[in-house]
Amino acid sequence: MNGRFVRLGETARANVSIVIDGHSVEALEGDTLLTAMLCSVRHVRQSEFGEEKRAGYCLMGACQDCWVWTDTGERLRACTTVVEAGMRLVTTQPEAQWANLEL
Repeated sequence: MNGRFVRLGETARANVSIVIDGHSVEALEGDTLLTAMLCSVRHVRQSEFGEEKRAGYCLMGACQDCWVWTDTGERLRACTTVVEAGMRLVTTQPEAQWANLEL
């Protein structure tokens, strides 16, 4: 994968492995998800309103542009969530799952 960001400093921190859309990538301990993702991929998520790709905007948790999801459906703000080894992320909002309301 080809990232949008190029890491120039702080390269001596320990590696942390995460999975983004089924692809294993390396982050550095202490990275936010946004930093880790943009060092590895070209975008953070696809807009829920169209085909546009989003890459975060404010970088401080105010704009709502960097939401991603765990593979179990938990929503995370990429710019304020620190990476943890073994995280499995998806960049497309999971389909809403509604209870089976058979009458």
